Amino acid sequence: QMEMVGATSSSDIPQASVALHQQQISTSSQFPPNYVPDLARIEEAAARVDGRNGPPFSKTGQARQHQGASDANGMSNLQSGANGRSDGQNGGEMVVMNGRGNKVSEAGLNPQASQDSAMYGAHMSNIDREDAQTRVSSSEVLELSKHTSEVFMCAWNPIYTDLIATGSGDASARIWQMGGTDARSGCGPVRLLPHGSNPDDRKNKDVTTLEWSSNGELLATGSYDGVARVWNRMGALVHTLRSHRGPIFSLKWNRRGNYLLSGSYDKSTIVWDVSGELGFVKQQFNHHLAPALDVDWKDDITFASCSTDKTVHVCRIGSNQPLQTYTGHTDEVNAVKWDPSGTLLASCSDDCTAKVWDFVSGRNEPRHDFKSHQQEIYTVKWSPTGPGSVNPKKPQILATASFDGSVRLWDVVKGTCQIVLSRHCDSVYSVSFSPSGNYLASGSLAGQMYIWRLQDGKPIKSFKGKGDIFEVAWNVEETRVAACFSSNVVSVIDFHAEDDDR
Repeated sequence: QMEMVGATSSSDIPQASVALHQQQISTSSQFPPNYVPDLARIEEAAARVDGRNGPPFSKTGQARQHQGASDANGMSNLQSGANGRSDGQNGGEMVVMNGRGNKVSEAGLNPQASQDSAMYGAHMSNIDREDAQTRVSSSEVLELSKHTSEVFMCAWNPIYTDLIATGSGDASARIWQMGGTDARSGCGPVRLLPHGSNPDDRKNKDVTTLEWSSNGELLATGSYDGVARVWNRMGALVHTLRSHRGPIFSLKWNRRGNYLLSGSYDKSTIVWDVSGELGFVKQQFNHHLAPALDVDWKDDITFASCSTDKTVHVCRIGSNQPLQTYTGHTDEVNAVKWDPSGTLLASCSDDCTAKVWDFVSGRNEPRHDFKSHQQEIYTVKWSPTGPGSVNPKKPQILATASFDGSVRLWDVVKGTCQIVLSRHCDSVYSVSFSPSGNYLASGSLAGQMYIWRLQDGKPIKSFKGKGDIFEVAWNVEETRVAACFSSNVVSVIDFHAEDDDR
């Protein structure tokens, strides 16, 4: 279905209720015929959530739930985030950046430690003044405003680089074609990928995850109804994959593009064979004891998964048991990511730690155990640098983003935190390395986005939008960053290397 972008402005549609767990899972034909939703179990799981990170069965719901409870511990995220500590066991020097490229004491950024509200207010005023110097102009921002509910995620096409896909709580995904190379060029055709045929059919079909295949030809979407769908880049539905008995949280293509991997609230992970005309279950893995929150491929047949059961499994197609199980976390594990070489696996958790596991060594203990964050860590990302990457001569970096409002950059060779990026005033939900590995984009609740120069941890661009940011993503050319908002819009911000010279 084709749409054309008109001259409409973004609407101020109220955000969806943070009580996502009050929604009921549909028993429509989208589920297997014998599917009976265990609503009591779902409600029980939701009820035990204490405001830390939202319903455990919806990673997108975590943002909505946490928005209303980020101060559950009696202090703001900035207050706790600025108080990041340096663990003695990590060794090395940790540098906290204040945005001016200067080292500062962590206590100097922490109003709770100083007990001085006046200092806190002055600090925030300084941040606002400094951000004004790097703030993007309106002519550098293209707003995509056709969604009618929160936009949870976005992904640039890796080959057809003028295309970006977005997924929303309005039961749709969209493929937008850029009108040119910058914001002034506007937007061209928009293809609607509906996940329901009418208002009733669209219930419980929030698009919770999406990803392009490596050849750019196919887009996979996962939704709250437990169905994975595969579309071609023109917006035509190619596969409808039904087997999960609960919402899908994560979808990943393997490099070859013949298998699609999904993780679900139903505790299972499924490898789908989508190489033929009909997609089918290649293998289903039922090793987790609670919802599977994230999955990531190591290679074309081996993958990792994590769960609210506090474990990480490494599995392989054809094997009935996990190749490895990591049990070091003491709370729900939110994300797993393999490094570019496929030898190191990073995981992050509600236990406020990130861990790096050396799969090749066969050890059950983490190679590194990073404990500096003060609140839950929502995501981890590896830089596109170091062994196995397209930038092998640049040092490898692991980024962690937390509800404490900070982003930390880790040297995984030394096992030390090198830089703390601490300008955000609320939970950071997304980070994205630029393709060169020279820059990092971060987005938080309260709508703040920064682009950081990693050489010295200095923010070189800032953008403030309406609502909360759920995801940020770079395009392949490193000329644009997209940010997804709870206010139903996607902001596409121009970036050029010469901006670094400001």
